[in-house]
Amino acid sequence: MFKRSDLATLIDAETLAKRIRELGAEISRDYVGKDLAVIGILKGCFVFLADLARAIDIECTVDFLGLSSYGSATTSSGVVKITSDLTKPIEGRDVLVVEDIIDTGLTMRYLLENLGTRRPASVRICTLLHKPANSRCDVPIDYTGFTIDDHFVVGFGLDYAEKFRNVGYIGYKR
Repeated sequence: MFKRSDLATLIDAETLAKRIRELGAEISRDYVGKDLAVIGILKGCFVFLADLARAIDIECTVDFLGLSSYGSATTSSGVVKITSDLTKPIEGRDVLVVEDIIDTGLTMRYLLENLGTRRPASVRICTLLHKPANSRCDVPIDYTGFTIDDHFVVGFGLDYAEKFRNVGYIGYKR
């Protein structure tokens, strides 16, 4: 267990905001004329998705899917559990999955398989953070905010045992 005072800043709020605006502009260009369904993966994406959705300047819908593979641990268990499902069908829609962090890739691989059964027109992935050092499978990431080293990170929606989600930057334990 650690406290907020134990955190060192990895990515500050200003750097996060700038990169999210860039991602929003890129996504907006790529999806012009498409039927975009943005799907946020709860709980960790909620801060990132709120900022990203405001940076996307084309029409889209936003829905959420709850997945968990961490529990109260600091490493992914590899066992994925759906904690809440989509509220609307995605068949025939262009789907953009928004994730807080892609670590092992196992959660995202599971999600891509699950979404594929729902027959979307396309599926792309946008992640705020990518940690390639821990990758255990190939996942096609279309939009990446930041590639980071193997730190356990919190803040900006990411948590440790449900704490630190409200920290306004990406931090790690010193």
